Amino acid sequence: MLYDLLILCVVSFAAGFIDAVVGGGGLLQTPAILIVLPQYPVATLFGTTKIPSLSGTAFAAWKYSRDIRLDWKFLLYVAIMAFIGAMLGAHYVTLIDSRFLKPLILVVLISVALYTYFNKTFGAGTVKELTRLQQLLIGFLFGFTIGFYDGLIGPGTGTFFILAFISLMGYDFLKASASSKLINIATNLAAICYFSSTGHILYQYALPMAVFNISGAFLGTKLAILKGNKFIRVFFLMVVVFAILRFAYDIFLK
Repeated sequence: MLYDLLILCVVSFAAGFIDAVVGGGGLLQTPAILIVLPQYPVATLFGTTKIPSLSGTAFAAWKYSRDIRLDWKFLLYVAIMAFIGAMLGAHYVTLIDSRFLKPLILVVLISVALYTYFNKTFGAGTVKELTRLQQLLIGFLFGFTIGFYDGLIGPGTGTFFILAFISLMGYDFLKASASSKLINIATNLAAICYFSSTGHILYQYALPMAVFNISGAFLGTKLAILKGNKFIRVFFLMVVVFAILRFAYDIFLK
């Protein structure tokens, strides 16, 4: 158990760092726990990763909120919809075959990577003339949809939230990353509520992993705030490419 825990803690540190910068820490953490602890049900392993994910995300959100001005009321509404979506996704995790969704996600990720690479102004921040009602309707839609994805599949959720805030709300990379952390708190809480109520969390692994995830998040937020949009854009592209490889492996080679 000690050797397995050590591996998971190291991975959790890296996941916390990546997640704090551009989201997508689950792309490391989820497959790692599936490989290291194959004797447990998938739902239990998914539930276990939510504790460190919540811990690192909450810490990153706190760090970002001290340096970046955020629209707290809007983010609260989006978080509520994301919470509801994540609860439903967690409920259906054993009922819906995610293999049908992964090819669609792969196409989306490839499109995102190409668009981000060739459009040098993507993530620089743009002014979108949206009324408050339009902002809320758009926020409700992507909050619920991505929240549902987080409860159902999980990896890459933070990256999808950043993409939504940039493309739909006109945020720059830094503000989008900070905002996504607050929404991610809601989706992680929803999943923890569901998985803990059904006994699907291994606390002996989850709690030590949480400490390392927070440590990674501390380093990630510090670098993101220090280096700014250019650094986050490069990191975003790297994580999206990694996500493409991960989903392609799941679809074609597994």
